[in-house]
Amino acid sequence: METSPAETARSAIFTHTPHPHIARRKQHAPKAVVAPAGFMQRFNTALGVKITEAVGTMWCAYLFAALALVSLPQAINGGTATLVAWIAQTFIQLVLLSIIMVGQKIAGEATDKRAIETYNDAEAVLHEALQIQQHLAAQDAILVKLSAALLEKQALSASSPAV
Repeated sequence: METSPAETARSAIFTHTPHPHIARRKQHAPKAVVAPAGFMQRFNTALGVKITEAVGTMWCAYLFAALALVSLPQAINGGTATLVAWIAQTFIQLVLLSIIMVGQKIAGEATDKRAIETYNDAEAVLHEALQIQQHLAAQDAILVKLSAALLEKQALSASSPAV
């Protein structure tokens, strides 16, 4: 099969090859949480998430602080070593655990928001790139027509006798 000058010009201009990730992305959007396989893994994940959500609150930190303060009088009566041990082992571990978890939750939410914004930015850039491809394809079609017309005009000029 013979190719026309227009087809030759079109293939010489550009051949678009989409990236394989584009097709995969259209079929599988990113997921916020990946669910583990198997009943026990799902159960353990759900239980861990529930406990983390409960412990990672300021109300839990207040409750742990109150619980730790119950043993403070005995720690004071026990002397400096007992008081330091109470502060390090009881108060800091109980109370700061929840406060750190609250901070991590807030930081994680900010990270998730940035990740979603980055994904949306990439989605917009991809959309713009596809628009540019369509624009270029339209320009290529016009260039192919102009090239074909020019080639035809040259062929007619070459075949007509000189005056």
